[in-house]
Amino acid sequence: MNAILTSFRMAMLALVRQRLRSLLTSVGILIGVAAVVLVAALGTGARSEIDKQIQSLGSNVVFIFSQPAAKSGAKSRANMGMGLTERDAEAIRREATAVTAVTVYSEVNAQVVSELGNGKIGVMGVDESYFEVRGYEVATGRRFNESEAQTKAKVALIAPTAQQKLFGNQDPVGRWVRVGKHPFQIIGTLRSKGQSPFEDQDDRLLIPIGTWRSRVVPTLGDRVQLVMASAKSAEHSSEAERQVRQILMQRHQIAEGEEPDFRIGTQQEFQRMQEGIFTVLTVLLLSVAAISLLVGGVGVMNIMLVGVTERTREIGIRMAIGAKPGDIQAQFLLESIALTLFGGLAGILTATLLMLAFAKELGFPMRLSPEAVGVALSTSVIIGLAFGFWPARRAAHLDPIEALRHE
Repeated sequence: MNAILTSFRMAMLALVRQRLRSLLTSVGILIGVAAVVLVAALGTGARSEIDKQIQSLGSNVVFIFSQPAAKSGAKSRANMGMGLTERDAEAIRREATAVTAVTVYSEVNAQVVSELGNGKIGVMGVDESYFEVRGYEVATGRRFNESEAQTKAKVALIAPTAQQKLFGNQDPVGRWVRVGKHPFQIIGTLRSKGQSPFEDQDDRLLIPIGTWRSRVVPTLGDRVQLVMASAKSAEHSSEAERQVRQILMQRHQIAEGEEPDFRIGTQQEFQRMQEGIFTVLTVLLLSVAAISLLVGGVGVMNIMLVGVTERTREIGIRMAIGAKPGDIQAQFLLESIALTLFGGLAGILTATLLMLAFAKELGFPMRLSPEAVGVALSTSVIIGLAFGFWPARRAAHLDPIEALRHE
């Protein structure tokens, strides 16, 4: 035990004597460890944020998108640019047993003007089921009713971002906005849904789908851009997707093997896609961090070899007064580990400061997990052992007589 304490004390004294060299040697480890910690924190925070955004799309929602189909039995519809209609939504609502609710929407970005402001806003035509499927909640005012939907009333609900553009901090309920030449009265405001993986869900003006077709884009007939079906549960999503596909293939007279004029996606599919993207990015970023750690480790080894050469006479004196080869090896290993551990601790501190500095700009919190800190510190120690072993072994196997003759 005394020998180990002596080796540790001498290792620390050697590092203190060469403070600048020790600091510069640790920089490579600092950069690598900081990169590892940042990648872990960024990945954890981003995954959590993306999961939250995907959940904000609705509860167990199956999305059916219109898409052109060059080789389908629905060529006439595909040539018009959309393959879905409200009648398709009605068929899904009627026939799909794994589905609890179905809604439709179409959207166009339009210049919307109010008495207090104006801006480009997503003007959406929706039916009454849209609020249930997507989980939109009314903050003030009310939703449009069945009578207003059937009579194509010029009423609208406004989401927070759009509200800020058009009315600032003023209460918009009861006021009027204009889309093109058509005025719409705001009858309610919506609670914030935040950002989705695709868009700002709060930059929207919602009007009845019938009104949207007749006033905003009158050329589309009963065609819609998107149909959404809410499955009974997450476990029913696959069955709901299968039923929806079968219903639409039959309605659109598309034979098996032909390209359909629609595409189906689920929240689980979006999550898998996002997970795949994050995995690739994480591997790439960790590869860069690993290269930095490798370079840092080589730097530590080189400096330790230089230290062995410079301190050859000192090593000889220690051996002459009774130090064993194991004591010499322990001293240099402890020096190497101390260098890399210091770099690791500095890297964690640097990563933490960068996380605090950039959290606001990223828009979501990065989370520093205890596991990431543990991995970073363990990696630092392992690098110290691995790259310090050869210099330590070389120092331990010096010939005492030759070492004492060294100038």
